[in-house]
Amino acid sequence: MSESFRIRSARREDVDALLLLIRELAAFEKAPDAVINTRESLLKHGFGPNPLFVCWVAETNGTIAGMALCYTRYSTWKGPVLYLEDIIVTEKERGTGMGTALFETSLDFARQNGYARMSWQVLDWNEPAIGFYRKYGANLDPEWINCSLDLYDKPMD
Repeated sequence: MSESFRIRSARREDVDALLLLIRELAAFEKAPDAVINTRESLLKHGFGPNPLFVCWVAETNGTIAGMALCYTRYSTWKGPVLYLEDIIVTEKERGTGMGTALFETSLDFARQNGYARMSWQVLDWNEPAIGFYRKYGANLDPEWINCSLDLYDKPMD
């Protein structure tokens, strides 16, 4: 890990920074108006009595500049799977090793907690990310079609 940042578990007081990073990612992915998540929802679902996700942050000079957010899925074929929802690093900190450290923290968590696999998605035009995942020997599977059904178009709290 670099001397210029540290990785730690996210805390309740990090939620505003997490939301800023989420919005930055949405803008990067050309969907700036798609974020309906709220501070209250992140607090409830990540830091309440029954957390739905785990999250780590990358901190540099007292500022949160990156995050990785994961949750458990269950594969009928494999068993527990850690799903990496997002790795986000601010544009200014890209290339510092922060994304690698967040990815490896997620991998270590999966290994230490008995997950059979870690899975995630990457946009087909995000060549830097695709190249990064290929270095790890990740299976980039073109056979599966992503499906989703939006149930709400406004924040739920």
